[in-house]
Amino acid sequence: MFPKAYYQENENLVHHLKIKKGDVGKYVIITGDPKRCVKIADKFDNAELIADYREYITYTGYINETKISVVSHGIGGPSAAIALEELIKAGADTFIRIGTCGTSNINVHAGDIIIVNGAVKIGGTMDNYIPKEFPCVPNIDILEAMIEESEKTKLKTHIGIVQCKDALYSDKELLYKDNILASEMESASIFAVGASKNVRTGSALFVMHNHKISENNNQNCTIEEAIDFTIETIKILINNDKNRSK
Repeated sequence: MFPKAYYQENENLVHHLKIKKGDVGKYVIITGDPKRCVKIADKFDNAELIADYREYITYTGYINETKISVVSHGIGGPSAAIALEELIKAGADTFIRIGTCGTSNINVHAGDIIIVNGAVKIGGTMDNYIPKEFPCVPNIDILEAMIEESEKTKLKTHIGIVQCKDALYSDKELLYKDNILASEMESASIFAVGASKNVRTGSALFVMHNHKISENNNQNCTIEEAIDFTIETIKILINNDKNRSK
């Protein structure tokens, strides 16, 4: 934890993340759990802890000589939107969420990966960024990179729609109909901020449990493998971006 005086002496820091321009790369992996940031940063070259404040932890390092960061956004749409807003102010413009979720879809099992291509809005944060009629969808560049990596990984992957709600323990569920793949709390808000601010966002989710068949992850697959999936997706995205810029 950084001393309070450090933050007070650095007036150019954004309010919650306590970072400034230059502290983060263009590419940022975002994740809910602050402890997960350490595991992700271990995959970087020369990773350094940049800031640690409230639920927001920031590490910056390199992948294939490209500057990249990982930032925790806490739980829920409001917290995630704050993280994105402040990361954009700090110069980032490409965000991939790696998170966890639960499901009641009988075709989705604990240990699977869901590549989110759309999110049902059951919450309020996203409505502050886009109209109710506007779809919550990821950036096509990120989605295509995830699909490309899904063809290489040994993990079982699904591509589809998830529901995002503000109240984790509410009974408002769509999982038993309409082929909704999973339930979580952040992707819709992340997509909404991305659309509003014209930045690229995407989301991949690690399935922790299936409520309908009382199935929990049996440890045949771990969040580490899901993290690797995201790292490899970032590498594809970086390479694709470099090819487009030639």
